[in-house]
Amino acid sequence: MKYRFLTGLMLAGSLALAGCNDTLESAAKAERPLPEKLVRVMKAKGMSKSSPIMVRIFKEEGKLEVWKRKDTGRFDLVTSYDICKWSGKLGPKYMEGDRQAPEGFYTIRPHQMNPKSSYYLSFNLGFPNAYDRAHGRSGQHLMVHGACSSAGCYSMTDAQVAEIFAFARDSFRGGQTEFQVQAFPFRMTAANMARYKDDPNIGFWQMLKEGYDHFELTKLPPKVDVCGKRYVFNQEPAEGSKFSGAAAACPPMSQPDSLRMAYDSLKQSHDAAFSAAMSEAPSGKAPFPSIQGAKEAALVAAWSKKRSRGERVPVEPPYIGAASPNKPEVRYIPAPRATAPAAPAASEPAPAAKPQAVLTPAPANPVAAPAPAPAPVAAAPAEAEPPVPTAAPQAAAPAEKKKWWNALGS
Repeated sequence: MKYRFLTGLMLAGSLALAGCNDTLESAAKAERPLPEKLVRVMKAKGMSKSSPIMVRIFKEEGKLEVWKRKDTGRFDLVTSYDICKWSGKLGPKYMEGDRQAPEGFYTIRPHQMNPKSSYYLSFNLGFPNAYDRAHGRSGQHLMVHGACSSAGCYSMTDAQVAEIFAFARDSFRGGQTEFQVQAFPFRMTAANMARYKDDPNIGFWQMLKEGYDHFELTKLPPKVDVCGKRYVFNQEPAEGSKFSGAAAACPPMSQPDSLRMAYDSLKQSHDAAFSAAMSEAPSGKAPFPSIQGAKEAALVAAWSKKRSRGERVPVEPPYIGAASPNKPEVRYIPAPRATAPAAPAASEPAPAAKPQAVLTPAPANPVAAPAPAPAPVAAAPAEAEPPVPTAAPQAAAPAEKKKWWNALGS
């Protein structure tokens, strides 16, 4: 009896120790500092370790970029990573089980960060967002995570995701309450838009491109709303109006004149470049495979369900291929590979982000010096970057010993 009692105590102690070690290991991963070389890059660009961040993802190029706010108020690229693996094909996610990685604009808050992830470290993209829900799209647990393994997510190496996690952690501690992730099918240049002009997803991508262009103009994460089942960017409802929901009609709305004129000019330049690209001979770079709408998504989702039940299915999910313009056929073909794994650089839906600054186009040659104290500006001078007011003061960051993801989460 005494022997069994002692054995039980030893077993309980072992389990407690294992749980403690697991907690310590998770804390260590989540608290890993950024490499000194990245700290030097930030300092040279006029960024603090705790300044706000933004993330951009490009599927076809297999890249994840981390942008950070400079002392001038504008954002600049800090570093980019080769995505180890992303799931599915180009195009949006439609439904649970279709193996598609999301495309669109997503907002990340502290409670979406997971230091105890089964995939080293991760954060939840917040799919489905307001746009996705307005279109009846389903799915959950869509992440950016480590372990280089993906079924609907964007997967990085452990070393890469540790750095990305550290960028977010430091920014949250500095007072940022949320950061934006922009997920695109490819870099939205005129040449690429011409390559994909006949793709069934082109209408969706043209809508995403407007947000892409707004960021390229201002170097500020765009204010994103959803109305009329569409994304709208940097729009302000007219006095007495408001956004009433993603599926509701858009209210009367407008943009700042300087931004509207800059965007119109950019669009004219893009249209000219698009026409030139269409008139040129094909470059030889074939379009990347893309999902052929909800019908194909349903086929893949059905395949995923059968597979999860242990039923015998083909190794690869089914895809729709066009046998003729009017008669598509279902074929089982290998899923497209993303970029090959690269060496590490050193490894519930959220509402749209609030505007962080005056929305005026960023100059071609931004000024590196810190911006003066904010003051009302009628129009920014052409030679210099317009001043950008800083975010409203936030509560003091939690003490180092306190778990920041709990302290800052909702």
